[in-house]
Amino acid sequence: QVKLVESGGGSVQAGGSLRLSCAASEDTYSSNCWGWFRQVPGKEREAVAAINTGSGRASGRTYYTDSVRGRFMIEQDNSKKVVYLQMSPVTPEDTAMYYCVADARFGCGVLADFENWGQGISVTVTS
Repeated sequence: QVKLVESGGGSVQAGGSLRLSCAASEDTYSSNCWGWFRQVPGKEREAVAAINTGSGRASGRTYYTDSVRGRFMIEQDNSKKVVYLQMSPVTPEDTAMYYCVADARFGCGVLADFENWGQGISVTVTS
């Protein structure tokens, strides 16, 4: 199975910015939908954002959970090989392990049922 590889995590001060990247392990990989989830130890996993990368009318449409709307932006680069999550401004509540996801089974959206998951990357926001 194609692997999703996240990068760009780390520690950042509250109010700052961070950009996460996600790339597939194979150049030929394509997905109808990409997204990001996050999880804090001991808490439920939370859907963060998604982007429709299929060929239909909804192509390019983005979706966000309420807590990040207006602060985070999900986008795909022109080569369609990398998906980014731009986070700004960040708050301590954004501290979590972030997971890149792809291949939505039943349609794209922030709560889509994704088949492919990355290993996760840590984001820590300090106050």
